[in-house]
Amino acid sequence: MRRALPLALLVLLLVGSVGLCLWVGQGSLADVGLRPTLLALRLSRLLASAVAGAALAVAGVVVQGVFRDPLVSPSILGTTAGANLGGQGALLFLASAHHALLPAEIVLPLGCLTGAAFALLILLLFCRGRSGTLLLILTGFILSSFFLAIGGFITSIAQDRWDLGRAVVAFTLGGVAGTSTRQTLAVTPLLIAGIVAALAWSRSLDLFLSGEDEARSLGLDVGQARRWIIVWVAVLTAAAIAVGGNVAFVGLLVPHVLRPFVGVNHRRLIPAAAILGATFLVLCDTLVRALPTRSEIPLGVITGFVGAPLFLLLLIRGQRRVDHG
Repeated sequence: MRRALPLALLVLLLVGSVGLCLWVGQGSLADVGLRPTLLALRLSRLLASAVAGAALAVAGVVVQGVFRDPLVSPSILGTTAGANLGGQGALLFLASAHHALLPAEIVLPLGCLTGAAFALLILLLFCRGRSGTLLLILTGFILSSFFLAIGGFITSIAQDRWDLGRAVVAFTLGGVAGTSTRQTLAVTPLLIAGIVAALAWSRSLDLFLSGEDEARSLGLDVGQARRWIIVWVAVLTAAAIAVGGNVAFVGLLVPHVLRPFVGVNHRRLIPAAAILGATFLVLCDTLVRALPTRSEIPLGVITGFVGAPLFLLLLIRGQRRVDHG
């Protein structure tokens, strides 16, 4: 009963954030002529930010569980940078293709998924037969640095065209302003599949918390479990980047906020993270639209401004508990 109460409060918080998102923004809903258009635009942004936030939060819970480290985020594997690079490549393809075989709403998610899959393939091939988490983390860090360098090169090339350069920079900084409802719906199956898979591996994630040796003694194939869990982290991060671009701190912050209230059992933590992640990003996007600026501040900047101080505060409170404990 105690564990069900925080989940109910999270659902109420999500409902409140949805109402606030639909109410706040440029333009007044009192204008009957503009009301349907305004609500359609805000609903599109609401869906995109909710999908991206839920995917990143669940990916954060899963990756922190498999590595038994609360300070890691989904970007540690290199798949985030790979998905970001794939999205940039998709934007270049759309700008250069005269007649695309697929609509833009499909090309961008496919590019992100391809980039994440490519990074995942390199990671798994390089670490094949080696079960050490340190090697995975170091390989992911190297892949991230390499893909970010290529992404910077693509961004430089894109500046030759004003519209393309603006699109690539906006995608890199994160945001849902240009995300259509069709694009979000195309990505939603990836989110659902990722959450279902994470729940299916929740018992294995619980065993990881007791240590790899203990998990093996309880019958878990550590290497196989880690590989499959990493695959689904890549799927979730690709889905998030396909609709929200490069958004930071969601996967790192949300699990820390939830664990004192929900506990460490992943069957409860994963759905709670999906709800809070969606709520957090919806509220951040609402703040983006509410700020009185001439140009829209990127969503990734806002999540950094909000997430970094909150995460630092959580770390300080946790350290105080350890010192007094």
